[in-house]
Amino acid sequence: MLAMIDTFQPIFAAEGMELTTPRVVQTLSVEELKELLPSHDGWIIGDDPANRDVFAAGKAGRLKAAVKWGIGIDNVDFAAAREFGIPISNTPFMFGGEVADVAMAYVISLAREIVAIHKGVSEGYWPKPRGISLAGRILALVGFGDIGRNLARRALAAGMKVVTYDPAVTSESRLTQEVEIAAWPDRIGEADFIVFTCSLTPANYHMLNAAVLNKTKPGVRIVNVARGPLIDEDALIYALHSRRVHSVALDVFEIEPLPVCSPLRRFEQNVFGSHNASNTEDAVIRASHRAIELLIGFLRERKG
Repeated sequence: MLAMIDTFQPIFAAEGMELTTPRVVQTLSVEELKELLPSHDGWIIGDDPANRDVFAAGKAGRLKAAVKWGIGIDNVDFAAAREFGIPISNTPFMFGGEVADVAMAYVISLAREIVAIHKGVSEGYWPKPRGISLAGRILALVGFGDIGRNLARRALAAGMKVVTYDPAVTSESRLTQEVEIAAWPDRIGEADFIVFTCSLTPANYHMLNAAVLNKTKPGVRIVNVARGPLIDEDALIYALHSRRVHSVALDVFEIEPLPVCSPLRRFEQNVFGSHNASNTEDAVIRASHRAIELLIGFLRERKG
């Protein structure tokens, strides 16, 4: 949204609102937020640490409402916002197709080693790695919300078998009978691909850990377009060293941006993203308009 902020400026101007846009690559710090928020009436939250202290600082000043731009809410203390009487919402159902597109691209890339081929040809070589076909392969899909459902459609269209892990899914809500349901980590040893599309909660922190990785099929390929802390990166690095895991495609990490010294960088077969799976012009416009609509609505209610 910040990169396209001129597109949305007229909406705020029409409401008589002054828009402040801090310079930031990924997130503002808690201290920066505590300094900024007291002088603002509304806040559109990105991946910033919107914790209790931050909301307390805002409440002590002018902060009247907040909206989390996007789907993920693990960085936002919604309970604290409500405790301080600050109306808050996120913008669900905005990026399902876009993130699923990237997840499927990662699956195909790992199956056919497309990035390695590109790199080799760019460097003057003519590599011919032998990949694996998608048809008939089992995709373990962790999370069956908007993104997961969109990905399931793409995987089924490619002839893959889908097993989903999501406690909220029932046989009646699983999209199609072709999608099988399992409890994590049952049947994980059958999976050729494991893809994470779920939200991060205290209960699923490091859900892919050493114990689970030891149950996986040798040569499994792993994709994460959800949240980095779902995966224990130390355990994953060990599994890559031992070749239990063939390769990974990670759009998100435990620490972002990915540290230069991260051992994950040593594995040439891996594919990395920059927490960017939702970022298309269409999706940004859609989510931004929804966030602005919600924020203006909250502020109008408080004013009235």
